[in-house]
Amino acid sequence: MKEKRAERSGQSRTIRMDEDLLWGTHPVYEALQQEPERISEIILHNDRKGAKREEIIELAKGAGIKLSFVSSIQLTGPDANQARHQGIVARTSQVPLLPFETMLANFAAGVERGERPRLIVLDSMQDPHNLGAIIRSAHAAGVSGVLITRERSAPLGGTAAKASAGAISHIDICQVVNLATALQKLKKAGAWIFGAVKDEAAQSIYKTDFNLPACVVVGSEGQGIRPLVRQQCDVLISIPMEGSLDSLNSSVAAGVIMFEMLRQRNVSG
Repeated sequence: MKEKRAERSGQSRTIRMDEDLLWGTHPVYEALQQEPERISEIILHNDRKGAKREEIIELAKGAGIKLSFVSSIQLTGPDANQARHQGIVARTSQVPLLPFETMLANFAAGVERGERPRLIVLDSMQDPHNLGAIIRSAHAAGVSGVLITRERSAPLGGTAAKASAGAISHIDICQVVNLATALQKLKKAGAWIFGAVKDEAAQSIYKTDFNLPACVVVGSEGQGIRPLVRQQCDVLISIPMEGSLDSLNSSVAAGVIMFEMLRQRNVSG
């Protein structure tokens, strides 16, 4: 069973129109019926009523899709004035999302077979360009899948898809509500959790043995890995650097780490 997402209430929501949105009662309902795995969030006006709206809410709950209830919805961008959203807007992804239970089962099966499956885990990655670039690097580095947060995460829409140069369609991607809990379950399945941090006490990636079932956690561009997620990390790692800068762009850092993992795998055979 997919994770169920609690309903949330909020103020007004301003949303820019792009190819990653659906709006209107019937389009959203049909998408839920046909491809619920491609919907990441449904935003609903608090004051609207109707049987079809209630069906949409129940379908979304059953599929574990995030529901956001707001006081008003304002669409912006080209042709926004012509869009009749009827108090319902859905955010969609460019590709179907893999349920976490499936990703977990695949990881556990790989461990049981004596393989060394690897996941890249993104904690609240909010820049879609960085998200797409990391997906591209993950595919090129032979990473098994990408695990991202459902809250405070960039949408898996057109911008991320373009930045991934098509890789978004060739790698498993999963969204979870509670990342700390997901990491706990992966640890029980045999994963070692590595957290990428800016910390002098962290272990250099070049002195770290990645030849085991591994999940590498990379934090958001500004805040890094959140404390509760960091607590789940078995090893904190960092990238040695020279020069006056003390950090790398998150997508660059993730790429460096993933290709070091690939190098070690190729060396060890």
